Amino acid sequence: MKLYYAPDTCSLSPHIVLREQGIEFELVKVDNRRKLTADGRDFLTINPKGYVAALELDDGKILTEGPAILQYLADLRPESGLAPRADSWERVRLQEWLNFITSEIHAGLAPLFNNMLPEEAKSIFREKLFRRFSFLQETLSTNAYLMGASFSVADAYLFTVLGWCKFFAIELNNWPALLAYWEKISARPAVRAALRAEENV
Repeated sequence: MKLYYAPDTCSLSPHIVLREQGIEFELVKVDNRRKLTADGRDFLTINPKGYVAALELDDGKILTEGPAILQYLADLRPESGLAPRADSWERVRLQEWLNFITSEIHAGLAPLFNNMLPEEAKSIFREKLFRRFSFLQETLSTNAYLMGASFSVADAYLFTVLGWCKFFAIELNNWPALLAYWEKISARPAVRAALRAEENV
């Protein structure tokens, strides 16, 4: 199994999950600008969409889109508890969280990377994003993790995109429960190992 990744992108979340699961895999770095893998291949032949993450299975199949990859990985080792059973109501709740993170947090932060976007437009994105952070603050004031008492693939995803706040001088200490949650996840051994690997590969 190969995970195609780029540092400081959403591919960190499946990387974390692979390490949480103890699954053997190869980490393949992608130059997002040139669309080349570290070994010189055209990344567009792997994922024509042109962005990470992409997961290449042992039979050569390619899976893209973070929430799909996360659920696929969790189901490889259901005993890990990183996702509820596929036929359960709790699994629907997990999908609800993954969609919220994708559409509201990931997509809310992404425009801030665009240097061509006027500051007035960026302020609109920030205001909407901060409302979502307030919702998360309320949730995490009473829950240890998004799904309740235990860490799930949704937490790996939210942790990853919250990490982008540092690029925009967004201080999570304005939402203390959210900051405590991010710090708690950052201390997990699998998270620390994934971050170290991405710095050194």
